[in-house]
Amino acid sequence: MEKARVNIIVTGIVQMVGFRYNTVSKASQLDIKGWVRNNRNGSVEIMAEGRREDVEELVKWCHKGPSGAVVKSVDYNWLDYVGDFKDFSINF
Repeated sequence: MEKARVNIIVTGIVQMVGFRYNTVSKASQLDIKGWVRNNRNGSVEIMAEGRREDVEELVKWCHKGPSGAVVKSVDYNWLDYVGDFKDFSINF
């Protein structure tokens, strides 16, 4: 069971459409730990850790996001797994 960590930046119409709350729900379904936040430039940023296949599923989900979102791009970088998150939360 390979573990992975990824940093994701989602751009488009991704704020004020429930993207963060839906990301928390999706991450919980996949048993992923980390956080999600809105950036000042209008993007949403996600740091996520878990089983590689589950994290890949979250990246895939980000390309569509919740209803109401219009995703323009999803940029992500794979990082070394650290294991320092206890849950998945919204950073304000």
